[in-house]
Amino acid sequence: MDYKEMLKNARENLNKSCRVCKSCNGVVCAGEVPGMGGKGSGSSFIENFNCLDKVKINMRVIHNVSKPDMSIELFGKKMDAPIFAAPITGTTLNMGGKITEREYIKPVVKGCIDGGIYAMVGDTAVDEFLIENLSVLKENNGEGIVFIKPWENHDIIKKIKLAEEAGAFAVGVDIDACGLVTLSMHGKTVVPKNMDAIKELKKSTNLPFILKGIMTPEDAIMAVECGVDAIVVSNHGGRVLDSTPGAAEVLPSIAKAVKGKVTILVDGGIRTGVDVLKMIGLGADAVLVGRPFVTASFGGGVEGVKTYVKKLKSELSSTMILTGCQTINDIDEKVIYKSI
Repeated sequence: MDYKEMLKNARENLNKSCRVCKSCNGVVCAGEVPGMGGKGSGSSFIENFNCLDKVKINMRVIHNVSKPDMSIELFGKKMDAPIFAAPITGTTLNMGGKITEREYIKPVVKGCIDGGIYAMVGDTAVDEFLIENLSVLKENNGEGIVFIKPWENHDIIKKIKLAEEAGAFAVGVDIDACGLVTLSMHGKTVVPKNMDAIKELKKSTNLPFILKGIMTPEDAIMAVECGVDAIVVSNHGGRVLDSTPGAAEVLPSIAKAVKGKVTILVDGGIRTGVDVLKMIGLGADAVLVGRPFVTASFGGGVEGVKTYVKKLKSELSSTMILTGCQTINDIDEKVIYKSI
């Protein structure tokens, strides 16, 4: 599918909820929550993009890397590249309402599987959306990860069981969503989690358990002490709190604190295969890509998602060649010329 045509279609189908800007940097949509923008001034979304853009990489060309191996294994699954589609939910709440939740998420799940990676699906104020997402996962042999909002623990555990029944291969809670405007607008109660609450959630399932919304080494260390299998370094796309640093800015200190003790995932401002390499060089094991998968699904369905995945993989492969990295494990701080 033609990439530019996909972007044009997406711009129409997103019904002005997203302008599909040339650079998805959060400037035009600043403050549009509900919508696709960042909260308040929009600076947290903007900073995700800008701080990653400021990271520069070392170019190395004297080596024998010509066909890099981008594959990894995470949560018991082999993947063509260290990339997940991030859990974004709420077509009628945030994405213009022209396309239903199923019409949006089905291409994301299927297109990712066809592209050799996996999607994460989410939860939101409208309970039916999670049910819809789980039904799509079930139709695809449960090939995906389910994220649940930080409701009261008994409600989260009920939803974890639904995710297990759908065949999901991992589950998580995006604890940073305790400040999400779209939930409070619908009268939904979300609460922060202390260590005992997190331990209870971890013990409630045999699936790998992921904690999303970590932005400090201290929180990362506590997450490890709770026994979680993975963390996601994330400020929730800049949608929950104004004036936070970008994910790429805090990732190195978090990796220094917990690398090797827990799987480190990261999201925020990742748009290209070059960005993927940067985040891994800064300390991540794999990345989550958010808004561009919305654009791909709205603009081209399954083929749009496959086109975007292919683009990411091609860019990552080229970048690995030009930085002398044969495998994902070879990508470390040596590829980073200048951090933030």
